[in-house]
Amino acid sequence: MEKGITVRQYRTSRLDVISGCIFAVVVAWFIVVACAATMHVHGVRNIDTAAQAAIALRPLAGKYAYLLFAAGLFNASLFAASILPISTAYSVCEGLGFESGVGKKFREAPVFYWLYTALIAAGAGVILVPNFPYIKVILFSQVLNGIALPFVLVFMVLLINKRELMGEYVNSRFFNVVAWATTLVLIALTVGWFFTLRRA
Repeated sequence: MEKGITVRQYRTSRLDVISGCIFAVVVAWFIVVACAATMHVHGVRNIDTAAQAAIALRPLAGKYAYLLFAAGLFNASLFAASILPISTAYSVCEGLGFESGVGKKFREAPVFYWLYTALIAAGAGVILVPNFPYIKVILFSQVLNGIALPFVLVFMVLLINKRELMGEYVNSRFFNVVAWATTLVLIALTVGWFFTLRRA
């Protein structure tokens, strides 16, 4: 594995993933609640840019709220600019059988490094496009992510239960119940969302 995790470190790594997921969901929940309690209740419902969201928070949540929003957005953007291209490069290269890894030299994994570079350049290029609907693109990408996620989870759960692949580290009954229940809920939410589109 790229992180260099051994079997001895498996439990610690799993705890890291679980706690990280919980923390991310909790933070996302509070972001939704905070925006609903400030902007939405005051009729601010059409945000086209992040700057508009930051400015809208200023009179509603205090003079320093927009600074906090801007700092959080900068932090999220910085992480996204580095993590998303490299994770995409990993996925593409692993799926197509190319060598990948930041621990490898350029000549050992040229496709990985060129793809990573191209994705960063493409992201930087989009930023330079005038009047680009960033918020709408973010929302659309998250919708697509939500639709695709149940399909990904199905295959992940099937793979994690293959004993010839995972050995003694196959999913326990408890984790299978949680995983399948989560997958079914996501499928139901996706189907329900499509029905709301039909009504609209």
